[in-house]
Amino acid sequence: MGRAIFYAFVPLLILFVITGSACVMAYLFALYFNDPAMLRKMMIRLTQIMLVLSIFPISKRLGLTKEMLGYAPFKMMFKQFGQGLALSLVVLLPIFAVLNGLGVHSIDMTKAWSLAWFAEKCGVAFGLALLIGLVEESVFRGLLFSSLSKYLPAFSAVLLSSIYYAGLHFLDSKSPVSAETLSLTGSFALLGEAYKNVWAMHDLAAFFALFTVGLFLGTLRLCGERNLALCIGCHTGWAWQIRMSKSMFHVDFSSPYSFLVSHYDGVIGILVAGWVLFVLSSYWLVTKVIKLPSFTR
Repeated sequence: MGRAIFYAFVPLLILFVITGSACVMAYLFALYFNDPAMLRKMMIRLTQIMLVLSIFPISKRLGLTKEMLGYAPFKMMFKQFGQGLALSLVVLLPIFAVLNGLGVHSIDMTKAWSLAWFAEKCGVAFGLALLIGLVEESVFRGLLFSSLSKYLPAFSAVLLSSIYYAGLHFLDSKSPVSAETLSLTGSFALLGEAYKNVWAMHDLAAFFALFTVGLFLGTLRLCGERNLALCIGCHTGWAWQIRMSKSMFHVDFSSPYSFLVSHYDGVIGILVAGWVLFVLSSYWLVTKVIKLPSFTR
Protein backbone atom coordinates (compact mmCIF):
# COMPACT_ATOMS: atom_id res chain seq x y z
CA MET A 1 0.00 0.00 0.00
CA GLY A 2 2.79 2.41 0.93
CA ARG A 3 4.56 1.72 -2.36
CA ALA A 4 1.37 2.42 -4.33
CA ILE A 5 0.81 5.70 -2.46
CA PHE A 6 4.40 6.78 -3.12
CA TYR A 7 4.21 6.17 -6.88
CA ALA A 8 0.75 7.74 -7.00
CA PHE A 9 2.17 11.04 -5.74
CA VAL A 10 5.37 11.09 -7.83
CA PRO A 11 3.54 12.48 -10.91
CA LEU A 12 2.05 15.19 -8.69
CA LEU A 13 5.52 16.23 -7.51
CA ILE A 14 6.70 16.39 -11.14
CA LEU A 15 3.63 18.47 -11.98
CA PHE A 16 4.47 20.89 -9.15
CA VAL A 17 7.96 21.35 -10.60
CA ILE A 18 6.66 21.86 -14.14
CA THR A 19 3.89 24.30 -13.20
CA GLY A 20 6.23 26.19 -10.87
CA SER A 21 8.77 26.57 -13.67
CA ALA A 22 6.00 27.63 -16.07
CA CYS A 23 4.87 30.20 -13.50
CA VAL A 24 8.32 31.84 -13.36
CA MET A 25 8.82 31.76 -17.13
CA ALA A 26 5.33 33.15 -17.81
CA TYR A 27 5.98 36.01 -15.39
CA LEU A 28 9.24 36.87 -17.19
CA PHE A 29 7.46 36.83 -20.57
CA ALA A 30 4.64 39.05 -19.29
CA LEU A 31 7.18 41.41 -17.72
CA TYR A 32 9.31 41.58 -20.86
CA PHE A 33 6.35 42.26 -23.17
CA ASN A 34 4.68 44.49 -20.56
CA ASP A 35 1.45 42.54 -21.01
CA PRO A 36 -0.07 41.32 -17.70
CA ALA A 37 -3.00 39.76 -19.57
CA MET A 38 -0.71 37.16 -21.18
CA LEU A 39 0.42 35.73 -17.82
CA ARG A 40 -2.39 33.21 -17.39
CA LYS A 41 -2.31 31.99 -21.00
CA MET A 42 1.47 31.67 -20.95
CA MET A 43 1.33 29.63 -17.73
CA ILE A 44 -1.09 27.22 -19.39
CA ARG A 45 0.81 26.96 -22.68
CA LEU A 46 4.23 26.58 -21.05
CA THR A 47 2.89 23.89 -18.72
CA GLN A 48 1.50 21.98 -21.70
CA ILE A 49 4.77 22.31 -23.63
CA MET A 50 6.89 21.18 -20.68
CA LEU A 51 4.60 18.24 -19.99
CA VAL A 52 5.14 17.04 -23.55
CA LEU A 53 8.90 17.68 -23.42
CA SER A 54 9.12 15.80 -20.10
CA ILE A 55 8.27 12.61 -22.00
CA PHE A 56 11.83 12.35 -23.31
CA PRO A 57 13.95 12.71 -20.12
CA ILE A 58 11.52 10.75 -17.93
CA SER A 59 11.28 7.93 -20.49
CA LYS A 60 15.09 7.77 -20.68
CA ARG A 61 15.39 7.82 -16.89
CA LEU A 62 12.86 4.98 -16.49
CA GLY A 63 14.15 2.97 -19.44
CA LEU A 64 10.89 3.28 -21.38
CA THR A 65 11.20 2.66 -25.12
CA LYS A 66 8.81 4.17 -27.65
CA GLU A 67 7.18 0.75 -27.96
CA MET A 68 6.59 0.68 -24.20
CA LEU A 69 5.03 4.14 -24.46
CA GLY A 70 2.59 2.70 -26.99
CA TYR A 71 4.01 3.98 -30.26
CA ALA A 72 3.93 1.64 -33.27
CA PRO A 73 5.26 1.94 -36.84
CA PHE A 74 3.55 4.75 -38.76
CA LYS A 75 1.44 2.48 -40.98
CA MET A 76 0.08 0.62 -37.97
CA MET A 77 -0.52 3.86 -36.07
CA PHE A 78 -2.42 5.31 -39.01
CA LYS A 79 -4.71 2.28 -39.07
CA GLN A 80 -5.20 2.42 -35.29
CA PHE A 81 -5.94 6.13 -35.47
CA GLY A 82 -8.71 5.46 -37.99
CA GLN A 83 -10.16 2.73 -35.76
CA GLY A 84 -10.11 5.06 -32.76
CA LEU A 85 -11.77 7.82 -34.78
CA ALA A 86 -14.55 5.47 -35.85
CA LEU A 87 -14.98 4.26 -32.27
CA SER A 88 -15.34 7.84 -31.03
CA LEU A 89 -18.27 8.37 -33.40
CA VAL A 90 -19.97 5.16 -32.28
CA VAL A 91 -19.60 6.11 -28.61
CA LEU A 92 -20.39 9.85 -28.63
CA LEU A 93 -22.94 10.35 -31.42
CA PRO A 94 -25.73 8.65 -29.37
CA ILE A 95 -25.12 11.27 -26.67
CA PHE A 96 -25.76 14.10 -29.13
CA ALA A 97 -28.85 12.31 -30.44
CA VAL A 98 -30.29 12.04 -26.91
CA LEU A 99 -29.45 15.65 -26.00
CA ASN A 100 -31.06 16.91 -29.21
CA GLY A 101 -34.09 14.68 -28.68
CA LEU A 102 -34.57 16.02 -25.14
CA GLY A 103 -34.17 19.62 -26.26
CA VAL A 104 -31.00 20.28 -24.28
CA HIS A 105 -29.21 20.88 -27.57
CA SER A 106 -30.79 22.61 -30.53
CA ILE A 107 -29.40 23.85 -33.84
CA ASP A 108 -28.17 27.41 -33.49
CA MET A 109 -29.90 29.29 -36.28
CA THR A 110 -27.97 32.50 -35.52
CA LYS A 111 -24.91 31.03 -37.24
CA ALA A 112 -24.07 31.93 -40.83
CA TRP A 113 -24.87 28.47 -42.14
CA SER A 114 -23.26 27.59 -45.48
CA LEU A 115 -21.24 24.75 -46.93
CA ALA A 116 -18.06 26.87 -46.84
CA TRP A 117 -18.69 27.85 -43.20
CA PHE A 118 -19.34 24.25 -42.21
CA ALA A 119 -16.24 22.96 -44.02
CA GLU A 120 -14.06 25.62 -42.39
CA LYS A 121 -15.42 24.82 -38.92
CA CYS A 122 -14.88 21.09 -39.50
CA GLY A 123 -11.29 21.59 -40.66
CA VAL A 124 -10.27 23.96 -37.86
CA ALA A 125 -12.02 21.87 -35.21
CA PHE A 126 -10.38 18.67 -36.44
CA GLY A 127 -6.92 20.26 -36.52
CA LEU A 128 -7.25 21.51 -32.94
CA ALA A 129 -8.75 18.19 -31.81
CA LEU A 130 -5.87 16.27 -33.39
CA LEU A 131 -3.36 18.44 -31.53
CA ILE A 132 -5.23 17.89 -28.25
CA GLY A 133 -5.40 14.13 -28.86
CA LEU A 134 -1.71 13.84 -29.68
CA VAL A 135 -0.56 15.90 -26.70
CA GLU A 136 -2.89 14.57 -24.02
CA GLU A 137 -2.68 10.92 -25.01
CA SER A 138 1.12 11.05 -25.31
CA VAL A 139 1.23 12.44 -21.76
CA PHE A 140 -1.54 10.48 -20.02
CA ARG A 141 -1.88 7.13 -21.84
CA GLY A 142 1.71 7.26 -23.05
CA LEU A 143 4.17 8.51 -20.43
CA LEU A 144 2.01 8.51 -17.29
CA PHE A 145 0.34 5.14 -17.86
CA SER A 146 3.59 3.44 -18.91
CA SER A 147 5.50 4.92 -15.97
CA LEU A 148 2.87 3.88 -13.42
CA SER A 149 2.38 0.40 -14.90
CA LYS A 150 6.12 -0.18 -14.53
CA TYR A 151 5.67 -0.17 -10.74
CA LEU A 152 1.95 -0.76 -10.17
CA PRO A 153 -0.74 -3.18 -11.44
CA ALA A 154 -2.35 -2.22 -14.75
CA PHE A 155 -5.70 -1.40 -13.12
CA SER A 156 -4.02 0.99 -10.67
CA ALA A 157 -2.16 2.66 -13.55
CA VAL A 158 -5.43 3.18 -15.45
CA LEU A 159 -7.18 4.48 -12.33
CA LEU A 160 -4.45 6.94 -11.34
CA SER A 161 -3.84 8.22 -14.87
CA SER A 162 -7.61 8.82 -15.17
CA ILE A 163 -7.65 10.84 -11.95
CA TYR A 164 -4.75 12.99 -13.15
CA TYR A 165 -6.37 13.35 -16.56
CA ALA A 166 -9.65 14.58 -15.09
CA GLY A 167 -8.00 16.82 -12.50
CA LEU A 168 -5.72 18.65 -14.91
CA HIS A 169 -8.72 19.85 -16.89
CA PHE A 170 -9.60 22.04 -13.90
CA LEU A 171 -6.08 23.34 -13.24
CA ASP A 172 -6.87 26.94 -14.12
CA SER A 173 -7.64 30.30 -12.52
CA LYS A 174 -9.89 33.13 -13.65
CA SER A 175 -8.53 36.01 -11.58
CA PRO A 176 -7.55 39.00 -13.76
CA VAL A 177 -3.97 40.28 -13.71
CA SER A 178 -3.22 43.99 -14.03
CA ALA A 179 -0.01 46.01 -14.18
CA GLU A 180 -0.40 46.69 -10.45
CA THR A 181 -0.77 43.02 -9.51
CA LEU A 182 1.84 41.64 -11.93
CA SER A 183 4.62 40.19 -9.79
CA LEU A 184 6.34 36.88 -9.21
CA THR A 185 4.48 36.51 -5.91
CA GLY A 186 1.21 37.27 -7.69
CA SER A 187 2.05 34.67 -10.34
CA PHE A 188 2.46 31.96 -7.72
CA ALA A 189 -0.75 33.14 -6.07
CA LEU A 190 -2.45 32.58 -9.43
CA LEU A 191 -0.94 29.09 -9.59
CA GLY A 192 -2.12 28.39 -6.05
CA GLU A 193 -5.63 29.43 -7.05
CA ALA A 194 -5.46 27.04 -10.01
CA TYR A 195 -4.57 24.10 -7.74
CA LYS A 196 -7.26 25.18 -5.29
CA ASN A 197 -9.82 24.97 -8.09
CA VAL A 198 -8.81 21.35 -8.69
CA TRP A 199 -9.20 20.39 -5.03
CA ALA A 200 -12.46 22.36 -4.68
CA MET A 201 -14.26 20.15 -7.23
CA HIS A 202 -16.76 22.85 -8.16
CA ASP A 203 -18.18 20.70 -10.98
CA LEU A 204 -18.26 17.12 -9.74
CA ALA A 205 -20.37 15.92 -12.69
CA ALA A 206 -17.81 17.19 -15.20
CA PHE A 207 -14.92 15.76 -13.18
CA PHE A 208 -16.56 12.34 -12.93
CA ALA A 209 -17.41 12.36 -16.65
CA LEU A 210 -13.78 13.16 -17.54
CA PHE A 211 -12.66 10.46 -15.11
CA THR A 212 -14.83 7.86 -16.88
CA VAL A 213 -13.46 9.06 -20.23
CA GLY A 214 -9.98 8.48 -18.81
CA LEU A 215 -11.02 4.97 -17.76
CA PHE A 216 -12.30 4.29 -21.28
CA LEU A 217 -9.10 5.50 -22.93
CA GLY A 218 -7.02 3.62 -20.35
CA THR A 219 -8.95 0.45 -21.15
CA LEU A 220 -8.19 0.97 -24.84
CA ARG A 221 -4.53 1.35 -23.92
CA LEU A 222 -4.65 -2.02 -22.17
CA CYS A 223 -5.81 -3.71 -25.37
CA GLY A 224 -2.27 -3.94 -26.72
CA GLU A 225 1.35 -2.97 -26.18
CA ARG A 226 1.67 -0.55 -29.10
CA ASN A 227 -1.78 0.90 -29.56
CA LEU A 228 -1.46 4.47 -28.29
CA ALA A 229 -2.73 5.68 -31.69
CA LEU A 230 -6.03 3.96 -30.93
CA CYS A 231 -6.40 6.27 -27.92
CA ILE A 232 -5.22 9.28 -29.94
CA GLY A 233 -7.83 8.61 -32.63
CA CYS A 234 -10.66 8.17 -30.12
CA HIS A 235 -9.64 11.28 -28.15
CA THR A 236 -9.35 13.30 -31.36
CA GLY A 237 -12.79 12.19 -32.49
CA TRP A 238 -14.41 13.12 -29.19
CA ALA A 239 -12.70 16.52 -29.03
CA TRP A 240 -13.68 17.17 -32.67
CA GLN A 241 -17.35 16.35 -32.07
CA ILE A 242 -17.51 18.51 -28.94
CA ARG A 243 -15.90 21.47 -30.70
CA MET A 244 -18.32 21.10 -33.60
CA SER A 245 -21.25 20.96 -31.18
CA LYS A 246 -20.18 24.32 -29.74
CA SER A 247 -20.28 25.78 -33.24
CA MET A 248 -23.55 24.15 -34.31
CA PHE A 249 -25.75 23.82 -31.22
CA HIS A 250 -27.28 26.04 -28.59
CA VAL A 251 -27.30 24.57 -25.06
CA ASP A 252 -30.50 25.25 -23.12
CA PHE A 253 -29.50 25.19 -19.45
CA SER A 254 -33.09 26.06 -18.50
CA SER A 255 -34.29 22.70 -19.87
CA PRO A 256 -35.56 20.23 -17.23
CA TYR A 257 -32.98 17.79 -18.60
CA SER A 258 -30.02 20.18 -18.42
CA PHE A 259 -28.75 18.29 -15.37
CA LEU A 260 -27.49 15.69 -17.86
CA VAL A 261 -24.74 18.08 -19.01
CA SER A 262 -22.36 20.40 -17.20
CA HIS A 263 -21.38 24.01 -17.73
CA TYR A 264 -17.85 22.81 -18.52
CA ASP A 265 -18.60 22.39 -22.23
CA GLY A 266 -22.32 21.70 -22.46
CA VAL A 267 -21.73 18.04 -23.37
CA ILE A 268 -19.92 16.07 -20.68
CA GLY A 269 -21.80 15.37 -17.49
CA ILE A 270 -23.98 12.71 -15.90
CA LEU A 271 -25.21 11.38 -19.24
CA VAL A 272 -21.71 10.92 -20.66
CA ALA A 273 -20.45 9.36 -17.41
CA GLY A 274 -23.33 6.88 -17.26
CA TRP A 275 -23.07 5.98 -20.94
CA VAL A 276 -19.30 5.46 -20.85
CA LEU A 277 -19.59 3.28 -17.74
CA PHE A 278 -22.29 1.25 -19.50
CA VAL A 279 -20.02 0.77 -22.54
CA LEU A 280 -17.11 -0.24 -20.31
CA SER A 281 -19.30 -2.68 -18.36
CA SER A 282 -20.57 -4.21 -21.58
CA TYR A 283 -17.02 -4.58 -22.87
CA TRP A 284 -15.97 -6.28 -19.62
CA LEU A 285 -18.98 -8.61 -19.78
CA VAL A 286 -18.29 -9.61 -23.38
CA THR A 287 -14.51 -10.10 -23.06
CA LYS A 288 -14.19 -11.43 -19.50
CA VAL A 289 -17.43 -13.25 -18.75
CA ILE A 290 -18.70 -14.46 -22.13
CA LYS A 291 -15.06 -14.94 -23.20
CA LEU A 292 -15.33 -13.45 -26.68
CA PRO A 293 -12.17 -12.01 -28.25
CA SER A 294 -11.16 -8.59 -26.97
CA PHE A 295 -10.70 -5.46 -29.10
CA THR A 296 -8.58 -6.32 -32.10
CA ARG A 297 -5.57 -4.17 -32.94
